[in-house]
Amino acid sequence: MDWVADQKVPGLEMKLVHEQGRTPLIFMEIPGDSRNPSTVLMYGHMDKQPPNEGGWHEGLGPWTPVVRDGKLYGRGGADDGYAAFGAITAIKALKAQNVPHARIVVMIEGCEESGSIDLPYYVDLLKSAIGTPNLVVCLDSGCGNYDQLWLTTSLRGVLAGDLKVEILREGVHSGMASGIVPSSFRIVRQLLDRIEDSKTGQMLLPEAHVEVPELHQHFAGLVAQVLGDDVWNGFPWLETSRPVTNDIKQLILNRTWGPTLCITGVDGIPPLSKAGNVLRQQTTFKLSIRMPPTLQAGPLVAALKRELTSNPPYGAKVTFDCEKVGPGWMAPILAPWLQASGNRASQNYFGKDMLLFGEGGSIPFMGMLGEKFPGTQFVITGVLGPKSNAHGPNEFLHIQMGKRVTSSVASLVADHFVNTMSGGGVDATATVGEHTFAADSQDKNHSCCN
Repeated sequence: MDWVADQKVPGLEMKLVHEQGRTPLIFMEIPGDSRNPSTVLMYGHMDKQPPNEGGWHEGLGPWTPVVRDGKLYGRGGADDGYAAFGAITAIKALKAQNVPHARIVVMIEGCEESGSIDLPYYVDLLKSAIGTPNLVVCLDSGCGNYDQLWLTTSLRGVLAGDLKVEILREGVHSGMASGIVPSSFRIVRQLLDRIEDSKTGQMLLPEAHVEVPELHQHFAGLVAQVLGDDVWNGFPWLETSRPVTNDIKQLILNRTWGPTLCITGVDGIPPLSKAGNVLRQQTTFKLSIRMPPTLQAGPLVAALKRELTSNPPYGAKVTFDCEKVGPGWMAPILAPWLQASGNRASQNYFGKDMLLFGEGGSIPFMGMLGEKFPGTQFVITGVLGPKSNAHGPNEFLHIQMGKRVTSSVASLVADHFVNTMSGGGVDATATVGEHTFAADSQDKNHSCCN
């Protein structure tokens, strides 16, 4: 597809980039004020998770958009259907008010939910068109509440793989075999006990842990003070359910810097309607492990294979196939101008100061950009707040939050122009409350000095 001009946004040109065998990508370019040679890159994605047909409240569903109580319900509206709309709306707002801005490029990819497997190819293909951005705005993250602007400081990585245990060539009568043949499910339980404490959820492998930087511990404490029990009570708990601890700060650190194991799929077990008195020949679990932002995945993959497959109980055949590894990411410290700009936008559009926090999920593009453009500043924000339930039933976009985030993005882009025109640069320190934090490099843990 050739470049197409959008008359509603002066100067905007767009094209659909779709190489054979790859998912498509939308690329847009908006020229900036000729006095400013810098570039802003805006990012989002248009693909969605597979639809979850069950569990939607009456009158709601994945395919039919419904506005109810200030929320737009439907599949993928908040993750990440609003991103392209929000980016273009922010640019239109600047144009309509004749507010100068730097050159802007917008990338909306088509495979983020599959690990952004095609994105490195497209980034290289469009290298000359992208240029060298010194500010990245990512509209694909979360927020702790809908009352202020939230910027993401870190993202956990993800490691997914299949653990398969085989004990027989075929299923056999459970009355004849049980007590002689060990259950493949019980063997899986024993193997998982090697890597996770089932009572606490603590990952047991040293290769799964990193030291949490002091700056990010400080962020967690501030967020805990603001959110309190909202950190956990926004989830759809059953009446008697409770979180893993009552320590709010620890819950935040668990979600943002703690390694965790989830079982997201099972094979080899029939549904209840087809279950018989059969001792099954095999059980396969899909393991999904969230990794700390700065963790190197290679040693963890090796440790998992070692612990899960060596000396299998009862001589069972055990395999662990690592399907996907997506590294985590830690953002550079905000430059003073950007921190001030974010606070100003949050006060203007929300009436409260901005907050910084880590996210438990991953955005593969951020790590990729961090490596390619090490001097770049990042604004990672979003609308995925309490009960918005991305990837699940009853997902919604909080409409007022979307409007305020969009307005904040426009304000940040305008301030970026002013800062770059005045020769402002990236500072290696940040002031948070009464503390000043410094970073030796973006690849090392932050240190704090009072």
